[in-house]
Amino acid sequence: MGRWNALVVLGAAQFLMVLDASVMNVSITQLVEDFDTEVTAIQAVITLYSLVMAAFTITGGKLGDLWGRRRAFTVGIIVYGVGSLITATAPTLGVLTLGWSVIEGLGAALVLPALVALVGGNYSGRDRAVAFAVIGGLAGAGIAVGPLLGGWATTALSWRVVFAGEAVVVAAIVATVRWVRDTTPVSGGGFATFDTVGAVLSALGLALVVLGILQSSSWGWLRPKNSPVEPLGFALTPFVVGAGFAVLVMFHSWERHREETGRDPLVRFTLLEVRPLRSGLSVLAVQNVILLGVFFIIPLYLQIVQGFDALQTGLRLLPVSATMLLSAMSGPLLGRFTGPRRIVRMGLLVLMGASLFLVGTVEPHIDDVRFAVAMAVLGIGMGLLASQLGNVVQSAVGESSRSQVGGLQYTAQNFGSAVGTALMGAIVISGLAAALTTRIADDPRISEQVRAQAGVALESGVSFVSTDEVRAALANTTIPPAEADALVAGYADAQLAGLKAALLAAAGMALVGLAFTHALPTVPITARESEASREPALSSGAVPE
Repeated sequence: MGRWNALVVLGAAQFLMVLDASVMNVSITQLVEDFDTEVTAIQAVITLYSLVMAAFTITGGKLGDLWGRRRAFTVGIIVYGVGSLITATAPTLGVLTLGWSVIEGLGAALVLPALVALVGGNYSGRDRAVAFAVIGGLAGAGIAVGPLLGGWATTALSWRVVFAGEAVVVAAIVATVRWVRDTTPVSGGGFATFDTVGAVLSALGLALVVLGILQSSSWGWLRPKNSPVEPLGFALTPFVVGAGFAVLVMFHSWERHREETGRDPLVRFTLLEVRPLRSGLSVLAVQNVILLGVFFIIPLYLQIVQGFDALQTGLRLLPVSATMLLSAMSGPLLGRFTGPRRIVRMGLLVLMGASLFLVGTVEPHIDDVRFAVAMAVLGIGMGLLASQLGNVVQSAVGESSRSQVGGLQYTAQNFGSAVGTALMGAIVISGLAAALTTRIADDPRISEQVRAQAGVALESGVSFVSTDEVRAALANTTIPPAEADALVAGYADAQLAGLKAALLAAAGMALVGLAFTHALPTVPITARESEASREPALSSGAVPE
């Protein structure tokens, strides 16, 4: 097993990084009770974790160049472990926020860019393809296993057990990190060359963009819902996102200025001139839009429509985890016969088919067999993408750029995750509202007076809640029982319509992803081709194919 020792260490870290958020998502109800707070407060803690990771990943990649990738990985995983211990013992919501959202988020921002750079530096050729397939498969497995593990721990023991266990795993990683061969950074110079202005601009810009997208479901995109302020009568969302993009434009200009004056930039934007890299990053973002979007939609269906608890939900997500890992592992074998472009396109088409298959399984009474098959197909598509994209991105550049590209890679993934959650959430709610309006208008059992009342309620916004909650709310009104039953039935139908609309959008995103695959390599990535895609290719504008 000697040559795979490093992969064991790096794979364990990758699994931890993605396990965290999915565990927290299924523990929201218990967290609200334990800290005597509201759901919105816990959602803010989860949002802050995403923001910290998105904002500091590029900076974390640069620090890997300055310190050495293994040192940055080790420091990051220790910081992450400290955050896990603080989270496990947090007595208040503020301490939980500090430990999980801030400290763990900063640790992850150091670990992730260094992790992919170390995978690229420790393996080459077919071994590298296998290593990135394993890393990609473990990422998907963590997302799928998280709800099951979190649901079981929260139900049988405590959510704190998961974070205490993470600290133990971190200790094991630190003890075995020597198995990972370090890769020598070439940009040295320590903090004397560190681009502080660039770090601030990138963190601020990315944080604003991701914050605006994540909060869009609460604030509204244009029409304000729960927007804290309403500039010019609009929701705050477009102004926050716009400000973020404006800061990122300033960041781009500043980085170009540093390059032109011979100073080391935080990110060399000439990297994006490498077409396979640009294509790989784009498809990675689309992949996460679909993955996180579907993992937002499906728990709504299972927990709110079907009434399953966290453990039952996690069990029904297991087929994704199993098939994604197996599919990711088969990617390198497929890669012996064809290039990444064809495999990625195959994966996107499978994802589109799986999303359409899932549309057919979203019914009032779940068919467990059909649903499991649909989720298994989804995992196959995700695994095919995971088996290729990490290798494509890292093999498109030379050793000195691996950390920077790692930062770009996880920034693209975090951005895709934020967009996926916000976009699918918005589609679910808008689809629910549109379908409910139509059903109320078409149902002869509902009087004009009740239609008018329902119209006023819909104007103020609609939430995705269980039919029991809707029935309980209607019981406190003067609406006759027969009409209340008709409204509940209409709401139940509208729920399914909203979920199906979002799954159709996920299928559409897979088609969008196909448009970004043109520049992916058409032949298998071999060791020789990887070596050919070093820094000279960047300066000449050549495209490694």
